[in-house]
Amino acid sequence: MRKSGIILHISSLPSNYGIGKMGDAAYVFANFLADSGVQVWQILPLSPTSYGDSPYQSFSVYAGNPYFIDFERLEAAGYLTRNDYANIVWGEDPRRVDYARIYTYCFHVLRTAFSRFDKSNEEYQAFCEKNADWLKDYALFMALKDAHHGDPWNKWEKPLAMRNAKAMEQAFVRYAEDVEFYSVLQYWFYQQWGQLKAYCNSKGISIVGDIPIYVAYDSADVWVHPELFQLDEAQVPTAVAGCPPDVFSPTGQLWGNPLYDWEYHKKTGYAWWIHRLASATELYDTVRIDHFRGFESYYTVPYGRPTAENGKWCKGPGISLFEAAKKELGEISIIAEDLGFVTPEVRQLLDDCGYPGMKVLQFAFDAGAKNEYLPQNFKTPNCVAYTGTHDNMTLRGWIHASPGKTISFAKRYLHCRNTADLPAEILRSTWQSIADLAVAQMQDFLDAGPEGRMNTPSTTGNNWQYRTLTSDFTPRLAKRIYRMNELYNRLPEQTEKKSRKQEKKERKRNTAEQEA
Repeated sequence: MRKSGIILHISSLPSNYGIGKMGDAAYVFANFLADSGVQVWQILPLSPTSYGDSPYQSFSVYAGNPYFIDFERLEAAGYLTRNDYANIVWGEDPRRVDYARIYTYCFHVLRTAFSRFDKSNEEYQAFCEKNADWLKDYALFMALKDAHHGDPWNKWEKPLAMRNAKAMEQAFVRYAEDVEFYSVLQYWFYQQWGQLKAYCNSKGISIVGDIPIYVAYDSADVWVHPELFQLDEAQVPTAVAGCPPDVFSPTGQLWGNPLYDWEYHKKTGYAWWIHRLASATELYDTVRIDHFRGFESYYTVPYGRPTAENGKWCKGPGISLFEAAKKELGEISIIAEDLGFVTPEVRQLLDDCGYPGMKVLQFAFDAGAKNEYLPQNFKTPNCVAYTGTHDNMTLRGWIHASPGKTISFAKRYLHCRNTADLPAEILRSTWQSIADLAVAQMQDFLDAGPEGRMNTPSTTGNNWQYRTLTSDFTPRLAKRIYRMNELYNRLPEQTEKKSRKQEKKERKRNTAEQEA
């Protein structure tokens, strides 16, 4: 079935409190998607962010971002008053997230709410029991980070860093209140997210959510399970993740994430990965796995090197991981992010798994008529066509940043006389393609320029800040998107039946009026 989707992270939703939340604006956006005939809402990882504010560098693969907890819903539950949060200056620009202010004030408000929460609440206790395999350790990890002024875990006292049993026991006692606080935050997050997701699903909207292939070194995941990663006896990485040099990055990309000890994972039957995928399928309807090619082979850089120039490729787990996951979890809805350096072996892995890959039209116009991202060269409908992802410039910004040769080819290909019309034509071509799912950033429907870019890879600062306004989501825009979905057969089936039925009624009414 042909569908369409829009990318807009929770942080980018309209809000009076500095960052998007899982409150009324999220439900209004879900209604906008339904009115537009859009069946897929794609978001970025919901994880709490760490250094650089990136959702792809998180303190936990299981925890939710406390920034997204809606204050107004906490107020309705009796944990806050309007004066606790409404008079705070959350930022100067409603189009940008001011993370420094969010960090400073958000937890202050949440601690106020926590002080009024009944910790004996049965639902809360059940939540803690259900998530005991990760929640308690994560909550202690965050409590210890607070106690160490935000320092990474490898800078803590050795007994804590190495998780000495006696040190752990003492820490749980000493920081019991803070451990409870971070546990309650997760209860609130999962409660609000579950309600929002259920509402979206009731409107015929499924959620596509990202999970990064790697985890951050400064995370509860590495601190609690160092055996899963390529670390030495002192828990220092022996090698880290990255990408080799290319025309865009002469020294490569040094991500710095610890690499997996795939031999160990294989011995456990990939238990940790299966648990992670199971958790992701509860959060999302479809899981988009970032850097999927790393499962076939991954680029490894010796720890301590300043660039990624002197790395090497090593074999990943391949199909065995996904066979184990399928055996344990059944069929999972997965989108494979297969961009970058894609070899025949990576393509074979994708074919063997049967997952749809990605086709990004911003990459389509700089290598002639044989470019694999041109819609004419899509080999199968089992793919997802994107105008661009969160790592790409907006379409309007892409026009100004691209070489004249690229723009000239794009205009010829799209039968576009005016350069200014290219964004609309790229959207149209994406929707028109044979891809089962066509997706665009919300910024592209809003015709945003460079200021709408969400992230510039390999840079720190000024990323992940884009926000929308309530006034962006107009009935007129919803109607425009609906018509495009209708034209290219991407409407929900019920909507199609309803519209035909409505047309029949209107024809009867018109006939009766003419006869009268």
